[in-house]
Amino acid sequence: MNNLVNIDNLIMGRGQPLTLIAGPCVIEDAARVFEIASLLKSLTADLGIPFIFKASYDKANRTSIDSFRGPGPDEGLRILESVKRELCIPVLSDVHRIREVAAAADVLDVIQIPALLCRQTDLVLEVARTGKVINVKKGQFLAPWDVSNIVDKIRSAGNDRVVITERGVMFGYNNLVVDFRGIRIMQETGCPVVFDATHSVQLPGGAGKASGGQREYAPILAKAAVAAGADGVFIEVHPDPDHALCDGPNSLKTDGLAPLLSSLKRIREVA
Repeated sequence: MNNLVNIDNLIMGRGQPLTLIAGPCVIEDAARVFEIASLLKSLTADLGIPFIFKASYDKANRTSIDSFRGPGPDEGLRILESVKRELCIPVLSDVHRIREVAAAADVLDVIQIPALLCRQTDLVLEVARTGKVINVKKGQFLAPWDVSNIVDKIRSAGNDRVVITERGVMFGYNNLVVDFRGIRIMQETGCPVVFDATHSVQLPGGAGKASGGQREYAPILAKAAVAAGADGVFIEVHPDPDHALCDGPNSLKTDGLAPLLSSLKRIREVA
């Protein structure tokens, strides 16, 4: 089964260069988004790493009612469309409701199904019918082999442009663990598999009214995942993670990202 997915002439999958999906957890404002996207574009161009920019326009699954969610679909998609047009890079964001899908498909190169919604059949099928590339975040509650059922749903709608992203599974309260066998198991679906290094070190709800995280372990897990055969790495980054409005504890600082990406590229080449 074909393991390659073409995203705006960026080809992901077995035998291809390692792809980076990176950006802030949420759109805080247009200036911050352009700052991060510009930096990542320059960095990945220098390293020769294919790059997809990600940012959520609405984090509908925050821990607390008081948590920052982002600017919403209208303003958020406008910002992402500007990033795509002005920086000439593909963009990714997630959808939470069926009524968002059409507008998102007009802008996004990759539509993401959030981990907590990956079994919502109607949403998955609506996204599949757009014909866009779909990045399915594997739910924290799923075994790797369960992902094949999600892929089957998408293919039933005539869409074979599917990427799967591993982000850890629940390991007791407020903790996640990664089983690296899952990368190979999920690749047997014929889909490229990406490893989400920063959500895998998240501590869901671990800070009471927000999620905690252990960002210091993200580089270790990223290297292990690439050595295990992951086709891409998903990393949330921010210039000042300690003051980020969402997922700061598990986000990596943009300064110092270059050595990690260089290491991941070399591991991919060896693996």
